[in-house]
Amino acid sequence: MESWERLNAEIVTCTRCPRLRAHCEQVARTKRRAFSDQSYWGRPVPGFGDTAARVLLCGLAPAAHGANRTGRMFTGDDSGNWLYAALHRAGFANQAEAHATGDGLTLRGAFITASARCAPPDNKPTPAELAACAPFLDREIAMLTGVRVVVALGGIAWTTMLGHARRVDPASVPSPRPAFGHGAEARIRMRANAPIVSFLGCYHPSRQNTNTGRLTREMLDAVLLRAKRLAE
Repeated sequence: MESWERLNAEIVTCTRCPRLRAHCEQVARTKRRAFSDQSYWGRPVPGFGDTAARVLLCGLAPAAHGANRTGRMFTGDDSGNWLYAALHRAGFANQAEAHATGDGLTLRGAFITASARCAPPDNKPTPAELAACAPFLDREIAMLTGVRVVVALGGIAWTTMLGHARRVDPASVPSPRPAFGHGAEARIRMRANAPIVSFLGCYHPSRQNTNTGRLTREMLDAVLLRAKRLAE
């Protein structure tokens, strides 16, 4: 039978995408000056959170000096600071900050994954690299049997989740395909022979969105509170 230990071990040791592996390892060697005294993770990053979660969040990929450094999704960068503070306000996280593994952070009712498990150059994984990661997502979702709501953080995550739904049950994906947008909602099936779940879109909490006001604290809070109400 599948287990989280087996799946995460396979993710961490994956070498399917030479370009991504070379990039992550190069970043881990050169480092950023602010983190020059730290040992970088430099490997693919597994999902993180409550395996009994009712809410699943999907991002794009580990940040080069964030999760690629710390080894935990959305940890150690500005995007993670925004996301975990919002998860704390919504009652999904026990604390508002995420600095590194071992900092005491835990999630309640939420699980975080990503479309790609390695930090891509310029934050742009190729379609082939996303396809190589898709089986890991499929296996995660198969074990996340309690999920009732999926939140896609950004357009790539939205497309990733629709792709998963097509693999599970093509008939569950509306036609025309639901368009991504902040606050967009749809209904899709995430596991075979399982109930349809709510699917929400949210702008990614990247600096290019948060620094420009495209995504505000109130906007992020609204999506997470909507997810929480739907999950309950």
